[in-house]
Amino acid sequence: MLAFPTIHLAKTMRSSPADNAIMTIGEVADYLKVTERTIYRLAGAKQIPAFKVGGSWRFSKADIDGWISRQSTADLDKADEQK
Repeated sequence: MLAFPTIHLAKTMRSSPADNAIMTIGEVADYLKVTERTIYRLAGAKQIPAFKVGGSWRFSKADIDGWISRQSTADLDKADEQK
């Protein structure tokens, strides 16, 4: 039995199922238009948000979208510094 009502959770959590999607290496590679090898390298170097399930890499779509946003912002910050 839960310590809090699940109806309350449904009202407070406003993310869609697509936001909570868990993606595989291949799906992330397709989404980012890079090779699977690139995603393996980034995940292994902890340069992209990822986690392992039973030895296989998995990625939260929401985390990947946030990572993309942060990468874009970081690129803009670097360009401003070079001016």
